[in-house]
Amino acid sequence: MILDIVKHPADILQQKTKELTKTELTSDEVQELIDNMIETMHQADGVGIAGPQVDKNKRLCIIGKHGIPEDRDDLPTEDGGDMPLINPHWEKLDNETDIEQEGCLSIPNTFGKVKRYKNIEVTALNRNGDEINFKANGYLARVIQHEIDHLAGTLFIEKASDIKEIDPIKEAIKRKDQ
Repeated sequence: MILDIVKHPADILQQKTKELTKTELTSDEVQELIDNMIETMHQADGVGIAGPQVDKNKRLCIIGKHGIPEDRDDLPTEDGGDMPLINPHWEKLDNETDIEQEGCLSIPNTFGKVKRYKNIEVTALNRNGDEINFKANGYLARVIQHEIDHLAGTLFIEKASDIKEIDPIKEAIKRKDQ
């Protein structure tokens, strides 16, 4: 089922989320939420989505298959290639950073440049409640940091520079004219 995506400035986007217990995680309700979040993310062409973005104060996010490098068969992805992360945390592996443009499903048509760590280690639970641990770098590391920021009540625009709002109609006309 496609869920409504919460838009900025909704209060839930700025709240810290609550961790899920293993009992909560394995409940039918949360398992269905995970499936619905995956479906919603794909329908919205997102590379990730977090609990607050679907009005759920739960420390849960999905990293979409489009954010995961094809050569990473060591990651705890599901059959469809997406990666649910429950109660995730990350730590930087070094001080190397880069600045890239980001957007967000909850702040449509807005983009900004955000500084992120390039190399991180992630600890979380998978949807079965098993602990997972893996390293991520580059774009995957960026997506994970962005989604975990959502779980802390932080939006990318709070970290971004050079924020631009883009009118999708004008952009479509410009592309058509090129």
